[in-house]
Amino acid sequence: MRTIHFLLLVMFFFITIPTLNAEESLTWEQCVSETKQAHPDLNAALAILQQVEATKRITEGLLLPQLSSSMSTIQNGTTGTGSNAALSYSLQVQQLLYDGHKTSNQVSSNREAIKATQYNYKIVSATVRSALRSAFAQLLLFQDLVGLTVEIAERRQKNVRLINLYYQGGREHIGSLRQAEADLAQAQFEVSQAKRGLVLAQTTLASALGRDVHKPLRVQGTFAVSDLSTSKPDLALLAKNHPQFQQLDALSKGARYDLESAKSAFSPQLYLTSSLGRGAFDRLPVDAVDWSAGVTLSVPIYQGGSGRAAVDKAMAFVSQQSAQEKSGFNQLINTLEQNWKNFQDARQSVVVQKKQLDAAVDRSTIANAEYSNGLLTFNDWVIIENNLVSAEKSYLNAEANLLIAEAQWIQSKGGELEG
Repeated sequence: MRTIHFLLLVMFFFITIPTLNAEESLTWEQCVSETKQAHPDLNAALAILQQVEATKRITEGLLLPQLSSSMSTIQNGTTGTGSNAALSYSLQVQQLLYDGHKTSNQVSSNREAIKATQYNYKIVSATVRSALRSAFAQLLLFQDLVGLTVEIAERRQKNVRLINLYYQGGREHIGSLRQAEADLAQAQFEVSQAKRGLVLAQTTLASALGRDVHKPLRVQGTFAVSDLSTSKPDLALLAKNHPQFQQLDALSKGARYDLESAKSAFSPQLYLTSSLGRGAFDRLPVDAVDWSAGVTLSVPIYQGGSGRAAVDKAMAFVSQQSAQEKSGFNQLINTLEQNWKNFQDARQSVVVQKKQLDAAVDRSTIANAEYSNGLLTFNDWVIIENNLVSAEKSYLNAEANLLIAEAQWIQSKGGELEG
């Protein structure tokens, strides 16, 4: 019976361990879904939006009635004559009637700040998407690159065996054998390099997903792009619709509201006030209540120049925001132009590299047959073999670069994580 238990334990061990070490496989859609929920940059941007919304509610509260109450008790007495208690209470209400629209302008400024923060969330989302897509493409690249380098190493190993036979038979000299061995060493190094790159790509993707714990990952997908457009779009229109430009526009509008609010510092303030309560008294129960109602007018006369300075500061800030809006538009146009060029270059590069690879495969097939029959020298043959290796790696890199270029192009358009 103990033997059976031992065998079951051993079987469980060998079945469970590979499962624990298995790579987690993710599609692009799964990566997007997880990142939207877990990425800290998105959570931070959302927290900033919540803060700005709370600031608006605080400012709006100034337009509503302000209610407060107070109560106090005082013990009075004289030595030898005893003491008595004095109790007072009051309830005060104050309502803002007019302040030169200072508070309402502040509320309008807060609304623009909320819009700007909402656009900021879109900007962060676009940045996170680009980083996630690039990390996805890099892992996809290294998954294929590991297999490709292993295949090249195996081919190099076969070449070493072939050249060694030719060398033993006197057909090739020692230099050819040493060159084949050097090519094999280079191929084996690239296998190790690709495997290390795979681990790095897995770590990068885990961070792009917003994970704290990194474990082996594998992605499912192809190097096909989703944006198939080849005609150049209206870049100026894309720039104006970009969240970054919309954010700058909202900040510029908010600065103008702040300027109007600063100017209101010279306006009088009018409040409706009322109170209900009772002053200090000595006896309970209370049979009378005091009340009052009226208006309070406050007119600023001299504030040491602080009001004028606040207006000057607000005017300078309006100028700053206006200049930044124009500068931001120009930067967006440049970025769109650059990323459109890079995207189209990457698209055409894939086509060219595919033709180069097809040609290299055909040349290698013919060269192998000619070299085996003694119709091609080693030097010519090895050049063709190296061209094939280079073409295989170049085509794979071109496919990955296309995905990355597409991700940057989508980011420059303001494409968010949903896409």
